[in-house]
Amino acid sequence: MLAYPIKMTFKILAIAPQIYVTDANGNPVFYVKQKLFKLKENVQVFRDDSQQQLLFTIQADRIIDWSAKYHIRTEAGGELGTVQRHGMKSLWKARYDITENGQVEFEVAEKSALTRFMDSMLGEVPVVGFLNGYFFNPTYLITHATGPKQGQLAMEIVKKPSLMERNFWLELRDPEVGEMDQAKIILSMLMIALLERMRG
Repeated sequence: MLAYPIKMTFKILAIAPQIYVTDANGNPVFYVKQKLFKLKENVQVFRDDSQQQLLFTIQADRIIDWSAKYHIRTEAGGELGTVQRHGMKSLWKARYDITENGQVEFEVAEKSALTRFMDSMLGEVPVVGFLNGYFFNPTYLITHATGPKQGQLAMEIVKKPSLMERNFWLELRDPEVGEMDQAKIILSMLMIALLERMRG
Protein backbone atom coordinates (compact mmCIF):
# COMPACT_ATOMS: atom_id res chain seq x y z
CA MET A 1 0.00 0.00 0.00
CA LEU A 2 1.30 3.43 -0.94
CA ALA A 3 1.38 6.14 1.71
CA TYR A 4 -0.19 9.32 0.37
CA PRO A 5 0.41 12.04 -0.58
CA ILE A 6 2.79 10.92 -3.30
CA LYS A 7 5.37 13.61 -4.02
CA MET A 8 6.90 14.19 -7.46
CA THR A 9 10.00 16.37 -7.44
CA PHE A 10 10.97 17.70 -10.85
CA LYS A 11 14.63 18.76 -11.10
CA ILE A 12 14.35 21.67 -13.55
CA LEU A 13 18.09 22.50 -13.62
CA ALA A 14 19.15 18.98 -14.64
CA ILE A 15 20.48 18.48 -18.19
CA ALA A 16 18.04 15.62 -18.76
CA PRO A 17 14.60 16.00 -17.13
CA GLN A 18 14.40 13.94 -13.93
CA ILE A 19 11.57 13.24 -11.52
CA TYR A 20 11.94 11.72 -8.06
CA VAL A 21 8.74 10.10 -6.79
CA THR A 22 8.46 9.39 -3.06
CA ASP A 23 5.65 8.45 -0.69
CA ALA A 24 4.51 10.32 2.41
CA ASN A 25 7.29 8.67 4.43
CA GLY A 26 10.01 9.68 2.01
CA ASN A 27 10.44 6.19 0.57
CA PRO A 28 11.28 5.99 -3.16
CA VAL A 29 8.44 4.89 -5.42
CA PHE A 30 9.77 5.72 -8.89
CA TYR A 31 12.63 7.59 -10.51
CA VAL A 32 12.33 8.96 -14.03
CA LYS A 33 15.09 10.14 -16.33
CA GLN A 34 13.96 11.21 -19.78
CA LYS A 35 16.17 10.42 -22.75
CA LEU A 36 17.26 13.46 -24.73
CA PHE A 37 17.25 14.06 -28.48
CA LYS A 38 14.61 11.47 -29.29
CA LEU A 39 12.16 12.02 -32.15
CA LYS A 40 9.63 10.06 -30.10
CA GLU A 41 9.30 10.33 -26.32
CA ASN A 42 10.97 7.40 -24.58
CA VAL A 43 10.81 7.52 -20.79
CA GLN A 44 12.34 4.91 -18.49
CA VAL A 45 10.92 4.47 -14.99
CA PHE A 46 13.23 2.99 -12.35
CA ARG A 47 12.71 2.03 -8.73
CA ASP A 48 15.18 4.71 -7.56
CA ASP A 49 18.01 6.91 -8.82
CA SER A 50 20.52 4.07 -8.76
CA GLN A 51 18.78 3.02 -12.02
CA GLN A 52 19.46 -0.62 -11.20
CA GLN A 53 15.84 -1.79 -11.45
CA LEU A 54 13.84 -0.81 -14.54
CA LEU A 55 10.12 -1.08 -13.80
CA PHE A 56 8.29 0.57 -16.69
CA THR A 57 8.78 2.37 -19.99
CA ILE A 58 6.56 5.06 -21.50
CA GLN A 59 6.84 5.54 -25.25
CA ALA A 60 4.96 7.64 -27.80
CA ASP A 61 3.31 5.90 -30.73
CA ARG A 62 4.50 8.57 -33.18
CA ILE A 63 6.78 11.56 -33.53
CA ILE A 64 5.55 14.03 -30.96
CA ASP A 65 2.35 15.89 -31.75
CA TRP A 66 -0.65 17.15 -29.80
CA SER A 67 -2.54 13.87 -29.96
CA ALA A 68 0.26 11.33 -29.55
CA LYS A 69 -0.60 8.26 -27.47
CA TYR A 70 1.88 7.19 -24.79
CA HIS A 71 2.07 3.47 -24.03
CA ILE A 72 2.93 2.46 -20.46
CA ARG A 73 4.62 -0.95 -20.44
CA THR A 74 6.18 -3.15 -17.79
CA GLU A 75 9.85 -4.07 -17.99
CA ALA A 76 8.77 -7.39 -19.52
CA GLY A 77 6.83 -5.60 -22.28
CA GLY A 78 3.26 -6.06 -21.06
CA GLU A 79 1.05 -3.01 -21.56
CA LEU A 80 -0.40 -1.44 -18.43
CA GLY A 81 -2.31 1.28 -20.26
CA THR A 82 -1.97 4.46 -22.29
CA VAL A 83 -2.28 8.19 -21.76
CA GLN A 84 -3.32 10.56 -24.56
CA ARG A 85 -3.67 14.31 -24.75
CA HIS A 86 -6.82 15.95 -26.13
CA GLY A 87 -5.02 17.96 -28.84
CA MET A 88 -6.91 21.19 -29.55
CA LYS A 89 -9.06 20.84 -26.43
CA SER A 90 -5.89 21.22 -24.33
CA LEU A 91 -5.07 24.69 -25.62
CA TRP A 92 -7.23 26.32 -22.94
CA LYS A 93 -7.09 23.67 -20.23
CA ALA A 94 -4.94 20.54 -20.33
CA ARG A 95 -7.02 17.37 -20.82
CA TYR A 96 -5.86 13.75 -21.08
CA ASP A 97 -7.40 10.27 -21.19
CA ILE A 98 -5.97 7.27 -19.33
CA THR A 99 -7.00 4.05 -21.04
CA GLU A 100 -6.67 0.28 -20.75
CA ASN A 101 -7.33 -2.03 -23.71
CA GLY A 102 -8.73 0.91 -25.65
CA GLN A 103 -11.28 1.78 -22.96
CA VAL A 104 -11.03 5.19 -21.27
CA GLU A 105 -10.86 4.53 -17.52
CA PHE A 106 -9.88 7.92 -16.14
CA GLU A 107 -10.01 11.48 -17.39
CA VAL A 108 -7.46 14.12 -16.40
CA ALA A 109 -8.47 17.79 -16.55
CA GLU A 110 -6.74 20.95 -15.42
CA LYS A 111 -8.90 22.68 -12.84
CA SER A 112 -8.33 26.36 -13.71
CA ALA A 113 -7.96 27.87 -17.18
CA LEU A 114 -6.95 31.19 -15.57
CA THR A 115 -4.01 29.58 -13.77
CA ARG A 116 -2.86 28.05 -17.06
CA PHE A 117 -3.16 31.42 -18.82
CA MET A 118 -1.18 33.32 -16.16
CA ASP A 119 1.41 30.55 -15.91
CA SER A 120 1.93 30.56 -19.68
CA MET A 121 1.98 34.36 -20.04
CA LEU A 122 4.37 35.06 -17.16
CA GLY A 123 6.57 32.15 -18.15
CA GLU A 124 7.62 34.21 -21.20
CA VAL A 125 8.75 37.20 -19.10
CA PRO A 126 12.42 37.20 -17.96
CA VAL A 127 12.90 36.98 -14.16
CA VAL A 128 9.12 36.93 -13.61
CA GLY A 129 9.03 33.65 -15.52
CA PHE A 130 11.39 32.20 -12.93
CA LEU A 131 9.11 33.34 -10.11
CA ASN A 132 5.82 32.26 -11.65
CA GLY A 133 6.43 28.72 -10.44
CA TYR A 134 5.89 30.09 -6.96
CA PHE A 135 2.67 32.00 -7.59
CA PHE A 136 0.73 30.19 -10.33
CA ASN A 137 0.43 26.47 -9.77
CA PRO A 138 -2.06 24.26 -11.61
CA THR A 139 -4.23 21.53 -10.13
CA TYR A 140 -5.22 18.45 -12.15
CA LEU A 141 -8.33 16.40 -11.36
CA ILE A 142 -8.38 12.68 -12.22
CA THR A 143 -11.95 11.39 -12.45
CA HIS A 144 -13.58 8.05 -13.23
CA ALA A 145 -14.61 7.95 -16.90
CA THR A 146 -17.07 5.03 -16.82
CA GLY A 147 -19.20 2.91 -14.53
CA PRO A 148 -21.21 3.89 -11.46
CA LYS A 149 -18.51 6.33 -10.35
CA GLN A 150 -18.35 8.18 -13.67
CA GLY A 151 -17.41 11.80 -13.06
CA GLN A 152 -16.34 11.17 -9.46
CA LEU A 153 -12.88 12.23 -8.28
CA ALA A 154 -10.32 9.43 -8.06
CA MET A 155 -7.12 11.43 -7.47
CA GLU A 156 -5.97 15.02 -7.44
CA ILE A 157 -2.52 16.40 -8.19
CA VAL A 158 -1.42 19.88 -7.12
CA LYS A 159 1.71 21.74 -8.13
CA LYS A 160 3.20 23.25 -4.96
CA PRO A 161 4.94 26.65 -4.81
CA SER A 162 8.68 26.34 -5.45
CA LEU A 163 11.58 28.17 -7.05
CA MET A 164 14.50 25.82 -7.71
CA GLU A 165 12.45 22.72 -8.48
CA ARG A 166 8.89 21.75 -9.29
CA ASN A 167 6.92 19.77 -6.72
CA PHE A 168 3.66 17.95 -7.41
CA TRP A 169 1.63 16.30 -4.65
CA LEU A 170 -0.74 13.52 -5.63
CA GLU A 171 -3.62 12.77 -3.26
CA LEU A 172 -5.83 9.67 -3.35
CA ARG A 173 -9.47 10.83 -3.19
CA ASP A 174 -11.16 7.47 -3.81
CA PRO A 175 -9.73 4.73 -1.55
CA GLU A 176 -11.44 2.09 -3.69
CA VAL A 177 -9.07 2.72 -6.62
CA GLY A 178 -7.04 -0.50 -6.97
CA GLU A 179 -3.27 -0.65 -6.64
CA MET A 180 -2.69 -1.30 -10.35
CA ASP A 181 -4.91 1.64 -11.28
CA GLN A 182 -3.05 3.80 -8.76
CA ALA A 183 0.25 2.85 -10.42
CA LYS A 184 -1.23 3.56 -13.85
CA ILE A 185 -2.41 7.01 -12.77
CA ILE A 186 0.93 7.88 -11.14
CA LEU A 187 2.82 6.84 -14.28
CA SER A 188 0.38 8.77 -16.46
CA MET A 189 0.84 11.88 -14.34
CA LEU A 190 4.61 11.50 -14.65
CA MET A 191 4.24 11.59 -18.41
CA ILE A 192 1.84 14.52 -18.23
CA ALA A 193 4.28 16.43 -16.00
CA LEU A 194 7.00 15.92 -18.62
CA LEU A 195 4.70 17.01 -21.43
CA GLU A 196 3.60 20.11 -19.54
CA ARG A 197 7.12 20.99 -18.30
CA MET A 198 7.61 23.88 -20.75
CA ARG A 199 4.97 25.83 -18.84
CA GLY A 200 7.35 26.01 -15.88
